[in-house]
Amino acid sequence: MKNRSNRAQPALTLCALAVASACASQAFAEDNLPDMGSSAEPWKVDTFYENHTAFRGRDDTGKVVGLSKFRNTMQVEADKKLSSGWAFHGVFRGSWDGVYRMNKGQYGEDAGGAITSQSILGGTQTTVPWGTTSPAGPIGYTAVAGLGLPGNVFMDSYPNNPNAGLRVLGDRWHKTNGGVGFATPVRPCNVDSRGCADFGGYGDKNLGELEFPEFNSRLDFIREAYVKNSIDIGGGQELFLKLGKQQVVWGRTDLFRVLDVVNPVDFSRNNIYDELQDIRIPMWIAQAEWRMGASESMQDRNLQLIWNVDQFRANNLGQCGTPNVALDAGCFFRGMKNLWDNGGTVANFANVAPNTYLATNFGPGQIGLADVNLPKWSLANTQIGGKFEGVTMGGLSFSVNALHYRSQLPSLHGGKRATNSFTGAYQNAWPYLISFDMNFPRVNLLGGSLDFQSETLGAAFRFEGAMTWGEEFANTIKPELFSKNRVWRSVIGVDRPMFVPFINPHRTTLFSGQLFWQHIFDHELESTSMGMRGIPDFKDNVIGTLLMKGFMAGDRISPQLIIARDFRARSHAIAPAVEWSTTDNLKFTFGANFKGGSNGRNEFDDCRSCNPFAPFTSGSYPGDPMVAYSRGLAGMEPLGRFRAGPIGAAMREDEIYLTMRYKF
Repeated sequence: MKNRSNRAQPALTLCALAVASACASQAFAEDNLPDMGSSAEPWKVDTFYENHTAFRGRDDTGKVVGLSKFRNTMQVEADKKLSSGWAFHGVFRGSWDGVYRMNKGQYGEDAGGAITSQSILGGTQTTVPWGTTSPAGPIGYTAVAGLGLPGNVFMDSYPNNPNAGLRVLGDRWHKTNGGVGFATPVRPCNVDSRGCADFGGYGDKNLGELEFPEFNSRLDFIREAYVKNSIDIGGGQELFLKLGKQQVVWGRTDLFRVLDVVNPVDFSRNNIYDELQDIRIPMWIAQAEWRMGASESMQDRNLQLIWNVDQFRANNLGQCGTPNVALDAGCFFRGMKNLWDNGGTVANFANVAPNTYLATNFGPGQIGLADVNLPKWSLANTQIGGKFEGVTMGGLSFSVNALHYRSQLPSLHGGKRATNSFTGAYQNAWPYLISFDMNFPRVNLLGGSLDFQSETLGAAFRFEGAMTWGEEFANTIKPELFSKNRVWRSVIGVDRPMFVPFINPHRTTLFSGQLFWQHIFDHELESTSMGMRGIPDFKDNVIGTLLMKGFMAGDRISPQLIIARDFRARSHAIAPAVEWSTTDNLKFTFGANFKGGSNGRNEFDDCRSCNPFAPFTSGSYPGDPMVAYSRGLAGMEPLGRFRAGPIGAAMREDEIYLTMRYKF
């Protein structure tokens, strides 16, 4: 039964925010009103309304997606000077996305449907039923019992996992094509709770929480709410304090987060296409900055310390069944959780003969995602960091940054407890088995940045670099299917204004380019007779971006073009847009983003050939049939998404959009 009782309160809250913001603008925005004898400074309040409407073309199933966003946002920014030098700053944002009602067949309570699975018979891909049995598969309890294994825990059907409200994992961006494939539920969690879990702030949202994402138990409608003060400590030095819910911005580059990792990011809002200031998730942080001023060798010096006292939040990668699911990871997590809880059919899994892989009906508690181990909220688990920055006499700005934090991306630890699918025996650990727990490891970061201008070249240069210790990556060579690795990330950016006569002969056009490089130390990758095994992420990955932004009609019209290229994934995104400021208060933006490239080289070891239940799962794979390890059989799922990257995994999400923003 569909529960609709959760919708009223967020709607009332958004209405209350809109009414309050209008009243605040009327009451406080007139800075010239007399003080009426009060020593307090007046409030300064700005109110904004924005509508973002987007449409998508066909996904990889050939269906036209249609409306993918109808987001209406009200934002209030309030500032007030307090006593003793203190000042308050607040940003309050509420939004309602109507896409879940207006296109509910794609994203709402009617999303998904019945699906089929796939087997390979003698090298030929064959469509087979999901959640039932047939001569061509899936293999279920009856088929395995007929081999003399009546204690097996495979299933012939799924009473707790009906074939409704489902999609095949990854079907929006690639075909199963002989690889692993399984069902993922796509309806809101109050409509269909299968596979729902808290993955660090998302993954278990009901319809109302998806429609009104800021109104939740974490009070996300409070974008910023902090007090700040600069205290003179003598000798031309100051102590700057900033306490409350805030964003700490350490980075000097756009899009790429090398140093800028203090706050997690909400990719569910608009994937990678919104500005970071709009998608960072503010946290309750105490910030202190010792502003030391100039010295004999430097124009300025500052030492900043931060203490994140908030409850842990992961990057919001998007709940499966919503328009923006970065890397399609949220669907992978939900599908795996559903497999563990309820069982499910996995395509092309059982190797019963050469070139023959039959779909397999697993029961609950055999494969999938079991536990999500979110870090506990305690003083011992808070995150701390520091930054020293300065400006040399030659005008070179730099910083040295250090941070101890929890990874905002999850790590899946495999080889965990499970029931042997063939014998029914339970064991606390099965090496190389795709039985996972989700964890968020501790990470240490040390890095820095440089920023300088060259008058000779007429350009500004930006650089960031950081080394991390403790990050975890999927690794099919390891029995636990993950490894810890050091990672180096760096970005170099160049900004240069140039005259482009056909755009504007009297006004420069901005060109901004960036090159991102990631290197994984102790990277493991081995070639086998069946494919590659090891870490799916590329040892060295390079992504480049180019922004061209012009100004016309007295800066009222601003065309821009953004191009991004993921060189190793061989994918790209092209995002043209035109901003038109019709008045000082009203702005329209019409734009699009188109993705292209090839996912052909992004298949990777899917652990079908790991042989965890030896000898039953040895099939016709090479090597000792009694030894568990991966032979390297590959498909797009589940690890190909890490090679495809955020652009490749959104290959079939071309969009056109119109945004209207009004300042009251």
